[in-house]
Amino acid sequence: MFWVLYIAVFALMVVAMWMIFTKAGKPGWAAVIPFYNTYVLLEVAGKPGWWLILFFIPIVNIVFYVLACLALAPRFGKGTGFAVGIIFLPIVFLPIMAFDSSKYIAPGAPAAPAPPAAKPQ
Repeated sequence: MFWVLYIAVFALMVVAMWMIFTKAGKPGWAAVIPFYNTYVLLEVAGKPGWWLILFFIPIVNIVFYVLACLALAPRFGKGTGFAVGIIFLPIVFLPIMAFDSSKYIAPGAPAAPAPPAAKPQ
Protein backbone atom coordinates (compact mmCIF):
# COMPACT_ATOMS: atom_id res chain seq x y z
CA MET A 1 0.00 0.00 0.00
CA PHE A 2 2.90 2.33 0.78
CA TRP A 3 4.28 2.03 -2.74
CA VAL A 4 0.96 2.93 -4.32
CA LEU A 5 0.79 6.09 -2.20
CA TYR A 6 4.42 6.92 -2.97
CA ILE A 7 3.90 6.55 -6.72
CA ALA A 8 0.70 8.62 -6.60
CA VAL A 9 2.44 11.47 -4.74
CA PHE A 10 5.43 11.28 -7.09
CA ALA A 11 3.15 11.41 -10.14
CA LEU A 12 1.24 14.38 -8.69
CA MET A 13 4.48 16.31 -8.13
CA VAL A 14 5.80 15.53 -11.62
CA VAL A 15 2.55 16.69 -13.21
CA ALA A 16 2.52 19.84 -11.06
CA MET A 17 6.12 20.69 -11.98
CA TRP A 18 5.36 19.94 -15.65
CA MET A 19 2.47 22.41 -15.58
CA ILE A 20 4.53 25.07 -13.76
CA PHE A 21 7.32 24.75 -16.32
CA THR A 22 4.82 24.93 -19.17
CA LYS A 23 3.23 28.07 -17.72
CA ALA A 24 6.69 29.63 -17.56
CA GLY A 25 7.47 28.78 -21.18
CA LYS A 26 9.99 26.07 -20.30
CA PRO A 27 9.86 22.48 -21.55
CA GLY A 28 7.51 20.42 -19.40
CA TRP A 29 9.56 17.25 -19.83
CA ALA A 30 12.27 18.88 -17.71
CA ALA A 31 10.20 17.93 -14.65
CA VAL A 32 11.22 14.27 -15.01
CA ILE A 33 15.00 14.81 -15.39
CA PRO A 34 16.82 14.81 -12.03
CA PHE A 35 18.96 17.89 -11.31
CA TYR A 36 17.89 19.50 -14.59
CA ASN A 37 14.43 20.05 -13.09
CA THR A 38 16.02 22.00 -10.24
CA TYR A 39 18.02 24.03 -12.74
CA VAL A 40 14.86 24.89 -14.69
CA LEU A 41 13.01 25.69 -11.46
CA LEU A 42 15.78 28.15 -10.56
CA GLU A 43 15.43 29.75 -14.01
CA VAL A 44 11.66 30.05 -13.55
CA ALA A 45 12.23 31.64 -10.14
CA GLY A 46 14.62 34.15 -11.71
CA LYS A 47 17.68 32.83 -9.90
CA PRO A 48 21.03 32.06 -11.54
CA GLY A 49 21.61 28.50 -12.70
CA TRP A 50 24.89 28.19 -10.81
CA TRP A 51 22.84 28.04 -7.61
CA LEU A 52 22.33 24.37 -8.50
CA ILE A 53 25.86 23.73 -7.22
CA LEU A 54 24.86 25.12 -3.83
CA PHE A 55 22.08 22.53 -3.59
CA PHE A 56 24.78 19.87 -3.10
CA ILE A 57 26.20 21.51 0.05
CA PRO A 58 24.53 20.40 3.31
CA ILE A 59 22.74 23.16 5.26
CA VAL A 60 23.46 25.65 2.46
CA ASN A 61 20.99 23.74 0.28
CA ILE A 62 18.20 24.41 2.78
CA VAL A 63 18.90 28.15 2.75
CA PHE A 64 18.95 28.34 -1.04
CA TYR A 65 15.83 26.16 -1.33
CA VAL A 66 14.01 28.67 0.86
CA LEU A 67 15.34 31.57 -1.21
CA ALA A 68 14.28 29.84 -4.43
CA CYS A 69 10.76 29.23 -3.09
CA LEU A 70 10.50 32.84 -1.92
CA ALA A 71 11.45 33.92 -5.45
CA LEU A 72 9.16 31.41 -7.19
CA ALA A 73 5.86 32.48 -5.63
CA PRO A 74 5.95 36.10 -6.89
CA ARG A 75 6.67 34.84 -10.43
CA PHE A 76 3.09 33.54 -10.41
CA GLY A 77 1.52 36.47 -8.56
CA LYS A 78 1.55 34.79 -5.15
CA GLY A 79 2.58 36.35 -1.86
CA THR A 80 5.03 35.46 0.87
CA GLY A 81 2.48 33.30 2.68
CA PHE A 82 2.10 31.14 -0.40
CA ALA A 83 5.90 30.89 -0.63
CA VAL A 84 6.01 29.65 2.96
CA GLY A 85 3.39 27.09 1.96
CA ILE A 86 5.61 25.92 -0.90
CA ILE A 87 8.52 25.57 1.52
CA PHE A 88 6.68 23.47 4.11
CA LEU A 89 3.90 21.77 2.09
CA PRO A 90 5.00 21.57 -1.54
CA ILE A 91 2.70 18.60 -2.11
CA VAL A 92 -0.26 20.96 -1.59
CA PHE A 93 0.96 24.34 -2.82
CA LEU A 94 2.80 23.36 -6.01
CA PRO A 95 -0.30 21.66 -7.50
CA ILE A 96 -2.37 24.70 -6.52
CA MET A 97 0.06 26.97 -8.36
CA ALA A 98 0.18 24.57 -11.31
CA PHE A 99 -3.55 24.25 -11.83
CA ASP A 100 -4.89 27.67 -10.88
CA SER A 101 -5.37 30.52 -13.35
CA SER A 102 -2.20 32.39 -12.37
CA LYS A 103 0.09 33.59 -15.14
CA TYR A 104 3.87 33.56 -15.16
CA ILE A 105 5.51 36.95 -14.64
CA ALA A 106 9.01 36.91 -16.11
CA PRO A 107 11.84 38.35 -14.00
CA GLY A 108 12.20 42.05 -14.74
CA ALA A 109 8.67 42.37 -16.09
CA PRO A 110 6.22 44.67 -14.31
CA ALA A 111 4.19 42.83 -11.69
CA ALA A 112 0.84 43.90 -13.10
CA PRO A 113 -0.28 46.20 -15.87
CA ALA A 114 -1.02 49.72 -14.70
CA PRO A 115 -4.71 50.64 -14.67
CA PRO A 116 -5.79 53.17 -17.27
CA ALA A 117 -5.50 56.76 -16.16
CA ALA A 118 -8.75 58.53 -15.36
CA LYS A 119 -9.60 61.29 -17.79
CA PRO A 120 -10.52 64.63 -16.21
CA GLN A 121 -13.97 65.88 -17.08
